[in-house]
Amino acid sequence: MNSTNTVWHHATVTRERRNQQNGHKSVVLWFTGLSGSGKSTVCHVVEERLHQQGCSTFVMDGDNVRHGLCGDLDFSDEDRKENIRRIGELSKLFIEAGTIVLAAFISPYRNERKKVRGLMPHGDFIEIHVDCPIEVCESRDIKGLYKRARAGEVKEFTGISSPYEPPEKPELTVNTDRQTLEESVESVTQLLIVRNIIQPI
Repeated sequence: MNSTNTVWHHATVTRERRNQQNGHKSVVLWFTGLSGSGKSTVCHVVEERLHQQGCSTFVMDGDNVRHGLCGDLDFSDEDRKENIRRIGELSKLFIEAGTIVLAAFISPYRNERKKVRGLMPHGDFIEIHVDCPIEVCESRDIKGLYKRARAGEVKEFTGISSPYEPPEKPELTVNTDRQTLEESVESVTQLLIVRNIIQPI
């Protein structure tokens, strides 16, 4: 429910001025894919590369966010949607701050990802599908979640007992079962250069 007693304050330090000071544009890189697909791994290595180039960056990782901002939510359909809504609103604030946001979330529903895209000015939401067959994700299973989901110990687990709706037209797809980590990271970096978000070095 929106408050009726708030007024949007227009700051003199704008997003454009922050981008100019940072030497790059701000944007949301939204990494979506199954658990174990490599979202967080690719995301953090991309951030490291951008940081070394002097970019202002921040990673929003699913597990980390659920320790605080979304600690009151479970994994029901409704709470998954609320989780993504909150991250979308937070990401919008971060790009106003001039930051390249790297969001790594399963975010299984197309409609919820579409809503987040709709929060941003055109071109500021870049959807990256971290595509990996569930068999490969399950073979990695670092957290043991697939095993527990198969045993019925984890309810509403994406790909097993809850659906995953892959992007239909993502800005980029990385296939982590066929590409090396370096190749995946390079493809993300090149996309940012092509879109004039960062400058080539």
